[in-house]
Amino acid sequence: MPRPGGFKTPEKSKDFFGSMKRLMHNLRPWRIIMIIALILAMVSAILALIAPNKLSDFTDVITKGLSPRTNKLEEIGKKIKQNLNKENLKNKMLSISKNQNIKLSDKEKFTKVLKELQNSNEDDEKQKLFNEIPEDILLELLEDIKIDNQIISVKDQVKMLQILKKMNNEEKTEKALKLIDELPKSIYNIIKPQIDMKKIRKLAYLLITIYLLSTLFHYIENYSMTTASNNFAKNLRSNISIKINKLPLKYFDSHEAGDILSRVTNDVDTIAQNLNNSLATLVTSITLFIGSIIMMFITNWIMAITAILASLVGFVFMFIILGKSQKYFSTRQEELGNINGFIEEIYSGHNVIKAYNGTEKAIAEFSDLNNKMYEANRKSIFLSSLMQPIMGFVGNFGYVAVCIVGALLTFNGEITFGVIVAFMIYVRLFTNPLSQIAQAMTNLQSTAAASERVYEFLDEEEMPKETGKIHLHRHKVKGNIEFRHVKFGYDKKRTIIKDFSAKAEPGQKIAIVGPTGAGKTTMVNLLMKFYDINGGDILIDGVSTKDLTRENIHKLFIMVLQDTWLFDGTIRDNIKFNQENIKDQDIWRACRTVGVDHFIKTLPDGLDEVLNDNETISSGQKQLLTIARGMIEDAPFLILDEATSNVDTRTEELVQKAMDKLMEGRTSFIIAHRLSTIKNADLILVMNDGNIIEQGSHEELIKKNGFYAELYNSQFQK
Repeated sequence: MPRPGGFKTPEKSKDFFGSMKRLMHNLRPWRIIMIIALILAMVSAILALIAPNKLSDFTDVITKGLSPRTNKLEEIGKKIKQNLNKENLKNKMLSISKNQNIKLSDKEKFTKVLKELQNSNEDDEKQKLFNEIPEDILLELLEDIKIDNQIISVKDQVKMLQILKKMNNEEKTEKALKLIDELPKSIYNIIKPQIDMKKIRKLAYLLITIYLLSTLFHYIENYSMTTASNNFAKNLRSNISIKINKLPLKYFDSHEAGDILSRVTNDVDTIAQNLNNSLATLVTSITLFIGSIIMMFITNWIMAITAILASLVGFVFMFIILGKSQKYFSTRQEELGNINGFIEEIYSGHNVIKAYNGTEKAIAEFSDLNNKMYEANRKSIFLSSLMQPIMGFVGNFGYVAVCIVGALLTFNGEITFGVIVAFMIYVRLFTNPLSQIAQAMTNLQSTAAASERVYEFLDEEEMPKETGKIHLHRHKVKGNIEFRHVKFGYDKKRTIIKDFSAKAEPGQKIAIVGPTGAGKTTMVNLLMKFYDINGGDILIDGVSTKDLTRENIHKLFIMVLQDTWLFDGTIRDNIKFNQENIKDQDIWRACRTVGVDHFIKTLPDGLDEVLNDNETISSGQKQLLTIARGMIEDAPFLILDEATSNVDTRTEELVQKAMDKLMEGRTSFIIAHRLSTIKNADLILVMNDGNIIEQGSHEELIKKNGFYAELYNSQFQK
């Protein structure tokens, strides 16, 4: 029964590296699977780096296959020159001079060319002289040649030489290339474009294998990281659940429920999602970033420097944004806890807010928290979203730079077209990791902020460990309780219970009365060991509660509180809450005893009727159900804390009768403001300022005409 406390604003995340170090340490149970996942991510990235090089070779093979094989023209030209060497020309000079079919002018021209050839040593000059040999003489000089199993006749050779002469004289490349189509069929068949399909298939299979393996490794890596992160989140939630049960009530007095829920839900989810998305992305991106630089320099250092310089601006913006974004992500997590806590508080007190016309104030406070949340979200998301367009621009600028420099190098014959294709992919592999690294670092910053909030909760001081030297069985307990000079304060500066001493005999009805703040509920909290006393002792059947575990003490008590608590579920489950082997006949017996059986029978499903927030069940009916739950508990002690304060006078009589039956044979402690309900108590303890100032039966205290009499009479004054 904790008292409501103020909301405590969570602190900012300050130690990024310390939080991440602790997070990694707690991930040790999943270390192997995470290492495997990260290795696979790295291998997948390496395969992605190898692929562009092979794609470059693939492109070059296709490009080469689409162009005429001009090297074959050179091979044919060499064969022709072998027939036009000086020795052959001299040997055939006599036969040419005697040939009547050759014009005299061509003979004279040939003689002149022959003399010039004899005096020339330069290859270019010789080529020009060969080109000046008349056609009818060439027909005599040349012989059929064989290239690639293709016979090239003398006539085709002469025609080829004529076309080559025209190509050399043509200034425009396009027209020169068109002349290739005029070559004789025997020669065109040799030089026509021809793709090496065997090499194409080999490279295609290799590329498919690389991409399939990369995809497979990426899938396994994602599956492994998802498994590890979700198991870690599950374990973290379990630890939080265990921790909640170990925390003293003073922690919940000083922390809003919404903030605690935010740590359990939002912060844990943030850690799990970011671990799943960021670690592998970071490893992959770093591998791609470094690997692409290495591969670019291996491929061509000039284009590598071009790509790096074009992308260098991305580094500057990345570090600027990283430096500014951390505080906003920390603030976002804090404001999320603030707004969740406020909403939970406002929702639970909705009726009070309406009744006291506090709607406008609540809206104003929510608006203020909402604006803070909006600002934190806007700034953090804005800064993180800047990375994508910046890196997109840098990447596109890198494409342009690579294309321009690559075109110049290709024109000069320093690289092939396939290298440009490879570099366009490398530029993407180089620039994309920059934004991914930045995003991963941003996510890790958010993870650090969330993990610090979670670990701050897990590091909270727990209730002292209990030795449990003695165990009391609830069916063997007689029912004696004694308070010996009990002292207690919620903090060291303020003592609430100053010196409380009292005895309760077995089966007695002990009523505790007094003004608000006198310490009535606090005494019950101490009796249930929700808090540890600062001084004195509390004994149950002569055994100190210090020697009993909280679990043992809780099994000895039935509690019926002012606020009725029913969870979503059937009436049966609500009544036998946390009790095993309870039969329906026992439940019906308890319901008949407290007088709630008729109400249950009017419901369509009886004990199987499901209760939820939408059910229109009166406060009295709810209270009767909780009393029936106490009947099933069957413990030797009973605590009634303002159990009739939320019901009307008529219902109070029904509840009072049910409670009287519940108190039979039990040592009962009754806290009540309506003094008329405790007139039949065996002992009334009157408390004020943490001490018992009067005690006795109702009649005795009325005769004393003291503090109790004043309280009692004040309730009946007109």
